[in-house]
Amino acid sequence: MRRHDYSGEETGQNAERASLNAGAHPENWKPSPDPPKAPGTGRKLKVLAGVMAVALMIGFFVVHRLKSAEEKDLIDVTSRMAHAPPVVNVITVQSAPKSAPLTLPGEAAAWYESIIYARVDGYVAKWHADIGDHVRKGQVLATIETPDLDAQLVAAQAKLKAAAASVVARQADADFAKTTYDRWKNSPKGVVSEQEREAKKAGYEGSVAHLNEAKAQVALDRANVDRFAALTQFKEVRAPYDGTIVERRIDIGNLVTAGSTANTTPLYRMAQDDPIRVFVDVPQSAAENIKVGVPAQISASNIPDRVFKGKVARIAGAINPQSRTLRAEVDIPNPDHALVSGMYVNVSFQVPTEGLVQVPAAALVFRPGGPQIAIIDKGNRVTFHKVTIARDDGTTVAIDSGISLGDQIALNISNQITEGETVKPQEFTDGAAHGPAQKK
Repeated sequence: MRRHDYSGEETGQNAERASLNAGAHPENWKPSPDPPKAPGTGRKLKVLAGVMAVALMIGFFVVHRLKSAEEKDLIDVTSRMAHAPPVVNVITVQSAPKSAPLTLPGEAAAWYESIIYARVDGYVAKWHADIGDHVRKGQVLATIETPDLDAQLVAAQAKLKAAAASVVARQADADFAKTTYDRWKNSPKGVVSEQEREAKKAGYEGSVAHLNEAKAQVALDRANVDRFAALTQFKEVRAPYDGTIVERRIDIGNLVTAGSTANTTPLYRMAQDDPIRVFVDVPQSAAENIKVGVPAQISASNIPDRVFKGKVARIAGAINPQSRTLRAEVDIPNPDHALVSGMYVNVSFQVPTEGLVQVPAAALVFRPGGPQIAIIDKGNRVTFHKVTIARDDGTTVAIDSGISLGDQIALNISNQITEGETVKPQEFTDGAAHGPAQKK
């Protein structure tokens, strides 16, 4: 039994007094001792720490075991994939349709196209036709003033008149010489000497020769006048045929020179575009199917709602050694001038494909020895066959030889797959089969 028992009120008062004393005398203040710990607290902390350590060890072993299992599964899967045959997409070779469209780029060209030069020297007095005008044959396109030519024509005409007057004089001389010679020729012998008779004869023949010379000069001067007169007709530049003015290179007052040399400026460029012709270069693989009279359809991107029909009118008859193509020309009526010279067009032909097989372009493998196709045999082994391409449409290819109807062929085959390697075929039906050909 305690000897001194303080109540709670006394305890609080003592603490307050201690605090006040500490504030008044800080050098005498000392911290109060910690309250005593509850019995058993240290033992509980040790138990908790041990439990956590055991839990961490168990978690570590579980995670380690799971990772080991995953690594083993990954190794097994990798090993199986490494030893498994590669998967390739395959399709079955089918026969090509009886005919297929062959669309090639072409270029429209005028039926006639002419560069018009001046035939006389002078300067442009007036032009009557401009770019884009449709003109008729013989229509005046421009007028050229030719003062030099006009002066030359006047001079030639004057010279012709002088030559004609000379003929009259020579004719009179010849007539007089003839009369004199006739008189001396018919004179009795002994009245005139033979020498005088021969002299009169020579005078007559000389006067006839001078007359003929004068007549020849008249003909020459008349030809010269006709030449200058003909050149004056070219003072009016006329259209050589019905067509369209494509280019005008002159203006009023321009000095023009006759001729078509490199230093001569042309007056006009015109073209006749009805009918119009289309040039198309046919690949060598399809050249034998393009003959004179074969129908063709022409379309242009800037005229999407129209298709122009024509026929092959001419073929070159020889393969271009640089491009390995055959030049063909298609004639098309063009009354409304919808097609113009120089236009880019698409030319479509119907090419027979009987006896050929058709495969996607993605089946082709290009090697130094030529195009090949990988065939998958019954044992799922790969064999590469050289093929001959009969027609190439870009997405599909018609094959003439090298594969047969019903063969299984690989698409987009990897260049890592070699001859005789076993693969796992997978039937492919998606439109992506018509992809680009592979190169190796």
